[in-house]
Amino acid sequence: MDSMIPLSVLDLSPVVQGGSPGQSLRASRDLARAAERLGFRRYWMAEHHNMTGIASAATAVALAFVGDGTSTIRLGSGGVMLPNHAPLIIAEQFGTLEALYPGRVDLGVGRAPGTDQLTARALRRNLAGSIDQFPQDVMELMGFLDDPQPNQAIRAVPGYGSKVPVWILGSSLYGAQLAAALGLPFAFASHFAPAMMDQAIQIYRTQFEPSRYGERPHLMLGLNMVAGESDAEARFLFTSAQQAFINLHRGRPGPLPPPIDDADGQLAATLGPGSPLARAVVGGPETIRAGLQRFVAEHRPDEIILTSQIFDQHKRIRSLEIASAARDALAEAA
Repeated sequence: MDSMIPLSVLDLSPVVQGGSPGQSLRASRDLARAAERLGFRRYWMAEHHNMTGIASAATAVALAFVGDGTSTIRLGSGGVMLPNHAPLIIAEQFGTLEALYPGRVDLGVGRAPGTDQLTARALRRNLAGSIDQFPQDVMELMGFLDDPQPNQAIRAVPGYGSKVPVWILGSSLYGAQLAAALGLPFAFASHFAPAMMDQAIQIYRTQFEPSRYGERPHLMLGLNMVAGESDAEARFLFTSAQQAFINLHRGRPGPLPPPIDDADGQLAATLGPGSPLARAVVGGPETIRAGLQRFVAEHRPDEIILTSQIFDQHKRIRSLEIASAARDALAEAA
């Protein structure tokens, strides 16, 4: 490696057991401040609905709150689920963010509902054709963010002329193909869909068409990471995410549970070797450094976006500090 690649943060604004959405959003702002202090490039929030353990459903509103507490870190969506919305609404929302925090806003869009089908119907009223129209919706969205055309009847205000950078998000090969065809940056959700990661990377890089949005591919990969003062502490902290993942797949999603003693590894056994969490980088400073180095060497991303479901806010910030130190150490060693 010539130097260590940039690290970013993907925050689900977890609602912990015994906590509230308001506490979670204030914790997210504090996390973003820590990420900014530590030199992380981006802070992104994800749109999910009808999830009692996630506080970032109104993603643009949450990002505005975070933006008011930060000054330099880029703010973005990881992502907005575009089939849930009219492109004009999203252009206005992110055009407003760009007006408030100029030069700091990213707009990552995906085509998944970010929820169950019943909730998706409540969001949209009509599910017909929503996913099939995703490429056209992306183009319409970018048009609203671009300079207006002569006699253009509808403009996003704020939004038009802002040229907020649009990213395609994906957890399958579809997103890779679309990002490549449009010449857009691509963020792959390898933190929960690692099985398709290598094939999606290959498709994106080999099929990329240079555009006015970028002359070459720009790839960001998601990575589950939990860092602690030692491997044992990190494994203990990681049990919150493991419990949450098990609860989700059993149809019982809820607030993020506190960590538990799992010395016999029953949670990992329940999840199985095919679980996305099996590829998480979990450990003390040396383990985190080695894990980051290995991930970069194997996949050669342009950026990594870390997600860490940790119950204790102080430990969550400390995890970012350890990751930042690992990044800096790898850069110095390069």
